[in-house]
Amino acid sequence: MSGPRRALPALALVLALLAAWELYARTGGVDALVLPAPTAIAIALWNDRALLWANFLVTAIEVAGGLAVGLALGGVLGVALHLSGVLRGALYPVLVASQAIPIVIVAPLVVVWFGFGLAPKLAIIALVCFFPVVVTTLDGLRAVDRDLLKVMRTLDAPRGAVLRFVELPAALPAALSGARIAVAVAVIGAVFAEYAGSSEGLGFLMGQAVPRLETPRAWAAVVVLAAFSVTLFTALGALERRLTPDPRARTP
Repeated sequence: MSGPRRALPALALVLALLAAWELYARTGGVDALVLPAPTAIAIALWNDRALLWANFLVTAIEVAGGLAVGLALGGVLGVALHLSGVLRGALYPVLVASQAIPIVIVAPLVVVWFGFGLAPKLAIIALVCFFPVVVTTLDGLRAVDRDLLKVMRTLDAPRGAVLRFVELPAALPAALSGARIAVAVAVIGAVFAEYAGSSEGLGFLMGQAVPRLETPRAWAAVVVLAAFSVTLFTALGALERRLTPDPRARTP
């Protein structure tokens, strides 16, 4: 089935959900100040397009920078935990426990430490998205074919060579899967970061629109964020397929 045809079921489902949402909103199922109709959101998307675009650029820069920091930190930490059993035993439970701390509690503290510039936003986004990369990278490194490791030991290969030529390539698909998860949550981290302290960005725009009863504008910002997240997720998926081709697609 070709790409466009594969997208038809998803498109049909989205259209059905939008139609149900429109009917629900128009028949008085919920107050428009709580949940506007999709048509009202579409009007806001068009009327506020310049405002949304300007704030989107700010959020996009924050997400890109925070993702870069989070992916680098997660990858390096995953490798470090793999190489050191002592570090893994001491740090891994702490990392897991840290995920139970709501980011809304941590965000104001990060702002106090780093101020109101770009740095706290990058830090918050990195905190949100680095953990999936750590977990998937570590799992990928620990799932390397044992026969390959035995061969490398037989050849007296240095530990660095084993990591570079066997473990890291084998762990790449898992690490990229973690990166895709990180991409999906990085946008949420950006919204929390802008809520904590910002004067621009889509998260800031949403925080300003809701108290002013400009709910369609707030939902329009949500639509832009969702589209951005899906685009990043799809792009990373394409990169994953390029870097880790499916063995079944190879000709004998």
